[in-house]
Amino acid sequence: MRETMADRAELRGDCARCFGLCCVALPFSRSADFAIDKDAGQPCPNLGGDHRCGIHARLRESGFTGCTVYDCFGAGQKVSQVTFGGPDRRTGPPERTRAMLDVFPVVRQLHELLWYLTEALTLPAARPVHADLRRALTDTERLTDGTPEELAVLDVPAHRQRVNALLLRTSELVRAGTRGRKKNRRNADLMGARLRGADLAGADLRGAYLIAADLTGADLRGADLIGADLRDADLTDADLTGAFFLTQPQLTAARGSAGTVLPASVTRPGHWTAGR
Repeated sequence: MRETMADRAELRGDCARCFGLCCVALPFSRSADFAIDKDAGQPCPNLGGDHRCGIHARLRESGFTGCTVYDCFGAGQKVSQVTFGGPDRRTGPPERTRAMLDVFPVVRQLHELLWYLTEALTLPAARPVHADLRRALTDTERLTDGTPEELAVLDVPAHRQRVNALLLRTSELVRAGTRGRKKNRRNADLMGARLRGADLAGADLRGAYLIAADLTGADLRGADLIGADLRDADLTDADLTGAFFLTQPQLTAARGSAGTVLPASVTRPGHWTAGR
């Protein structure tokens, strides 16, 4: 395992080392999250000649909240600087640019898996599967080092399924250490649910729809939050100590306060309130 992948800093987007790939490759539609329509492959009009966002400091007030909750997990700089060796995406033949934009979403998925695998290896309770997790991490990293041609034909869903089996086992081992009944809310529709002060310690919330749910003061200690949709969920004064597989984009999409207790893997979003 290379030291760079053991360091989660390499699994965070670094726009200074990227060619604005997410601002070109990804489509979006005019909505509460985006002020305009944009097709895949079309550069965002806010993207400058230096590959940086011209309104980055005021994305929310400009109607681009969706951009603030996106993270490529370091795939942008990997594709820009490693897969394609560093030349600007705007140089060379159009085929090269198209290949770069096609490969970016593939590497982004692999880097997201690397994020989860790296976190799983920090969880003492998952020690029985650490050896398997390390092998999966090494295999996934090797795939990210593939050529553009290899990445273009990679069966990502099949690889994700293999990794997910290990992440599921990790979740079971970690949540087993939480006292009391472990609630199973996997893929549950909890949109707008009133969960103020709810006991969700050790809960399985994988893929749960928690959009606009009221989780004020909820106990989410040791909960599995992989893939949970937390858009506009209220986490004010909630306790997420030991919650795992929580990503920064998930947290940024939610609301919270200074009283929200967070795991060390994420940082408090700047738009959260100071408290009540």
